[in-house]
Amino acid sequence: MYDFFVNLLSPIMWGEAWIMTGWHKLFTLLGIPEDSGWGWALSIVGLTVVIRIILIPLFVKQIHSSRRMQLIQPEMQKIQAKYKGKTDPDSRQAMTQETMALYKDTGTNPFSSCLPILLQSPFFFALFQVLNNLPHVANGQHAPIGPISRSVAGIIEQSTLFGAPLSSHFLGSSDVNTKILTGVLIVLMSLTTFTTQRQLMRKNMPATALTGQFATQQKIILYLMPFFFLISGINFPIGVLLYWLTTNLWSMGQQFYVIRRMPAPGSEAEKEYEERQRRRGKEIKKPQVKGLPAASVQDAVVPMEEKPRQRQQPKGKKRAKRSGPRPGQPGAEPQDNPGT
Repeated sequence: MYDFFVNLLSPIMWGEAWIMTGWHKLFTLLGIPEDSGWGWALSIVGLTVVIRIILIPLFVKQIHSSRRMQLIQPEMQKIQAKYKGKTDPDSRQAMTQETMALYKDTGTNPFSSCLPILLQSPFFFALFQVLNNLPHVANGQHAPIGPISRSVAGIIEQSTLFGAPLSSHFLGSSDVNTKILTGVLIVLMSLTTFTTQRQLMRKNMPATALTGQFATQQKIILYLMPFFFLISGINFPIGVLLYWLTTNLWSMGQQFYVIRRMPAPGSEAEKEYEERQRRRGKEIKKPQVKGLPAASVQDAVVPMEEKPRQRQQPKGKKRAKRSGPRPGQPGAEPQDNPGT
């Protein structure tokens, strides 16, 4: 099973090896020594940038899909309210069919938001295999990986970053420099992930999404991700941690751009965006979704505020009788004088 997995990743491993060596040649031409760990570390950063640029079209698709999901929420709520409390199989099937029809009519794919993460996974594990096999390539126990021959692998293995080899990891080394560097990288990875997720929750989510079950799930993810990095990061080589940290920094900058230029409907970021547009004298265009009436989209973007209704106090029988004109006022019936 493991060999099948590695063979499946082989084309990606070869591609990453060519990109890394290409970047390394560029940095060597710029004056960085060939055996310097900084040259190979920057090559991993360059590899990350290339992968993220390739994934930009998918990221744009993810953004549009997420916005459509937010804009169709009023229609989703109508469907949920229609079948609320109905647990029979026919009602559940009808609810599923109406939901899928809504997705189809509006061109919405609820799974599009997961595509960039899923497609990054093969690149991540392929780089892990490349770096993990460097010692074996250097001593001849593993075949060359594309342009990374036995001599090139030996150069990478001898190069260090702050005294730590790029292929070393926390658990597999007793070197103090390796443990310190991996610890710093894991902390930075956790901080960047926490900041990115917190920025998303505070700025780019509508008020309705900040309460309820969805908000609880987001908070759990927010605080569990650093713990996940702490457990998993100690098993990865330094080069993979560099790749992961660069990916997080890229995601943070990308998300900052999206929040500022394409905020989610009904979010705090959208209010700030509209205020900037007003100051610049530009027209504010509300997003439209194919298959939805404009009023439905408008309700999703700018919820209408209802005026609070005053509660009418019920009148008792005695109070109802006294509600007419008091004695002595015009329209009141004359009363008998008790003294006569």
